[in-house]
Amino acid sequence: MNRVLIVGCGDIGMRVAQQALAEGAAVTGVVRSEAKRDWLKAQGVTPLLANLDDPSTLTALPTAGAVVYYLAAPPGGGFSDPRARIFCAAVAAGQLPAKLVYVSTSGVYGDCGDALVTEQTPVNPQTSRARRRVDAEQTLLAWGEDNKVPVVILRVTGIYGPGRLPVARLLAGHPVLREEESPCTNRIQADDLAQVCFAAAAKAGHGEVFNVSDGEGGTMSQYFFAVADALEMPRPAAITMAEAQQVMNPLMLSYLNESRRMSNAKMLSQLGITLRYPTLAAGLLAVVAGMRDGSELLPPVRHD
Repeated sequence: MNRVLIVGCGDIGMRVAQQALAEGAAVTGVVRSEAKRDWLKAQGVTPLLANLDDPSTLTALPTAGAVVYYLAAPPGGGFSDPRARIFCAAVAAGQLPAKLVYVSTSGVYGDCGDALVTEQTPVNPQTSRARRRVDAEQTLLAWGEDNKVPVVILRVTGIYGPGRLPVARLLAGHPVLREEESPCTNRIQADDLAQVCFAAAAKAGHGEVFNVSDGEGGTMSQYFFAVADALEMPRPAAITMAEAQQVMNPLMLSYLNESRRMSNAKMLSQLGITLRYPTLAAGLLAVVAGMRDGSELLPPVRHD
């Protein structure tokens, strides 16, 4: 892992980059904006300005022998991910990477009720964004099979951490579902996700899939209440689903219409992960402490 390429090098990408740099690797990060390019350079990462929607900008990807972390989200709309296809087409036969780790989403499983979701649970995407993720997984796995490049899939639950707390929603006074109707949700702290990415590159083989979660579970309403308490903000009002359908936007409702209780047993055992933040309480305590002492300076980046 002496060469690393991070495609979509935002918050999580930079956390992975910091681990790789600490191990002495040369790290290149692909970003779209000049501001992000300058930010990467200041952090010791070699920046590469490129656009996954424009194949002409991808002619200089340093993929040969590198570990690639693919963190770029699909574009909005439709049921496929053209960016994943463009990336695969941009990698020349003589420039194949050593391994590719794709950060996907647990949303590919769809609504599973209260059943425990393992890596053997069939995918059942029920939203267009989840179908795009399934398409990206299949595209990258097929490309890896054809080119003898190991591809590992991480199905990631809700990410929280510095810059990723729902502060704007709390300030705006948006309501949440009452506890009795709030579906099961799962989370992972940003630093723990980064260490899982790093471990997957080192230990996982082609075609392996890992659910990425802290294993604690809970509900979205519990999460909002916990964040409000940690930040010493008023808790949001709790409303019924019938009321939510009148006041919440379709995106938020789509999250509330799916329930998953994720198992992280395979992640812990096969990747040898010891979570830094196995509970939401521990993770939020660290985030708030970082906010107070100014140690967390990474810019907020949304992950789908």
